[in-house]
Amino acid sequence: MNNRKSPVIVLIGPTAVGKTQLSVMLAASLNAEIISGDSMQIYKRMDIGTAKIKEAEMNGIPHHLLDIKEPTEPFSVAEYQELVREKMAEIESRGKLPMIVGGTGLYIQSVLYDYSFTDEASDPAFRAEMENTASQKGSDYVHGLLEERDPESAKAIHPNNTRRVIRALEILHTSGKTMTEQMEGQKREPLYNAALIGLTMDREALYDRINRRVDQMMAEGLLEEVRQLYDEKVRDCQSVQAIGYKELYAYLEGREPLEAAVETLKRNSRRYAKRQLTWFRNKMDVSWFDMTPPVKIEQKKQEIFAYIAGKLEL
Repeated sequence: MNNRKSPVIVLIGPTAVGKTQLSVMLAASLNAEIISGDSMQIYKRMDIGTAKIKEAEMNGIPHHLLDIKEPTEPFSVAEYQELVREKMAEIESRGKLPMIVGGTGLYIQSVLYDYSFTDEASDPAFRAEMENTASQKGSDYVHGLLEERDPESAKAIHPNNTRRVIRALEILHTSGKTMTEQMEGQKREPLYNAALIGLTMDREALYDRINRRVDQMMAEGLLEEVRQLYDEKVRDCQSVQAIGYKELYAYLEGREPLEAAVETLKRNSRRYAKRQLTWFRNKMDVSWFDMTPPVKIEQKKQEIFAYIAGKLEL
């Protein structure tokens, strides 16, 4: 019996740290194909705000799980887990290495470990009742219910993401356990031989990159991209709760001037980067590489390449 675990490269890190460029360089050297580890890059017509790689930047490297959903469609961690595992097997069957690249920690973790989402209890009547409550009393009200009963999940789920708020309440209602308790109650056996690489950077340098990237996104047409979704009547969907979209929706709905909305976008992006780093450091066994300028990216690529080759015995 062959107990060999399939190899996978995982490149993670906060937004704007430089994952995209480095991942393409590494993939070219390692005969790898890239799978998006970003929960929002799955959506079509959401390119600028999600910092989706452009075709010209791919250097011929196949990229997977981009543009597979309409902005009005929901997407779950369970669906991501299934799709990525299928894609990894397909890539390996071609004699290539799968490489997951992104910053959505829970999604990536769900792939690497044997978390099961199939046995989660459900109660359609309770869910319908909560959906009705949300429509009558608002998303903040049902988020308040979650905050009372499961403060940890409430911190992790935005009040406007009503679907996830109600799902967390449903799990608690049916099982008596919070989502966190359910996840922690499962064994965390690694399913793959994974080389986990994290990119980090001096905080001030990272925040400066984030601010400049937002300015670049605006120059590239982010407002027009968001306006197109707004004009398509994409409302109250998981997709437009993403950073970069919800802030500009506030402008389009007349709730905030454009300049203030852009500053809010920068602030939310910086806060998200901080949360990403905290999550990765607490939840995953990552080998970190510092990308603080004036780092030489070719030299850093060689360091990471050597680490991967040793870890995966290539």
